[in-house]
Parts: sequence; structure tokens; C-alpha cells
Amino acid sequence: MLLVPAMTHKYSVGQIVYFEGTFGHAGAGQYEIVRLLPIEQDNRLKYRIKSVAEAVERTAEEHELKIMLD
Repeated sequence: MLLVPAMTHKYSVGQIVYFEGTFGHAGAGQYEIVRLLPIEQDNRLKYRIKSVAEAVERTAEEHELKIMLD
């Protein structure tokens, strides 16, 4: 039997991250992780994030996020 390591989210709820944005960096900026989304069949790690600067929430994949250093 082939054992596959369990995938885990890199970021946690409450953490501030930088979202790279999509399509010409639309929406790029600082966001707070508000929810870890379930891993679906595509095995992509996804998050629900909320803009620090405005009342905008969106879904982002882990590869679109970078850690914010203090």
C-alpha cells in the first residue's frame, strides 16, 4: 500500500499574509487568513482571506500567498 503524506495548510487563521493578486496584480496587498478551506480533489490548499485595508474577502490558493515579516 502506498502511503501519501497528509497535506497541511502552511498558514493559520489570523495570520497576515501578502496576496500577490491575479490578472495584473489586481487585489494585491495585505490580507488576514480568516478560514482554511477543505482540501478538495484537486489537492490545492486554499484559504479565505480578508483585506487589511478594505472590506474585501476572497479565496486564494497557497501559492498566491507570501508570509508577512514584522
